[in-house]
Amino acid sequence: MSVIVTDTGFTPATPVASVPLAEIDRHNGVLDLAHTDDPALVQPYLASLRLIRISFPAFNDGRAFTIARRLRMFGYSGELRATGPVIADQYAMARRVGFDSVEIPDELAARQPAEQWVFRADWQAHDYQARLRA
Repeated sequence: MSVIVTDTGFTPATPVASVPLAEIDRHNGVLDLAHTDDPALVQPYLASLRLIRISFPAFNDGRAFTIARRLRMFGYSGELRATGPVIADQYAMARRVGFDSVEIPDELAARQPAEQWVFRADWQAHDYQARLRA
């Protein structure tokens, strides 16, 4: 199982019927992207997608951040969800580039409880420029 993280904390994840980029023409509003997929290929479908999940293979691989940012720059306004071993320290960056939520494994949620994620929920205040202005 897994947990969905938002600015308000944890909620249990529910199964979602999705398709990978190779099968995008058969999507039902939900798409799974790998950290190596080209987001430009998704552009013609953005208006018909309600959820795009982008996988992080490891917490130290940030290519999914770039994909999320590019999708937002292309005009995608649906939900963007990071999936995989994203850590609480990365939550502010995930929100800043356009992710709405993060789906993490139960084991990670047990090691990094909701309080650690909610602490970073004020993601707009967690940047070096805000600290310099204070």
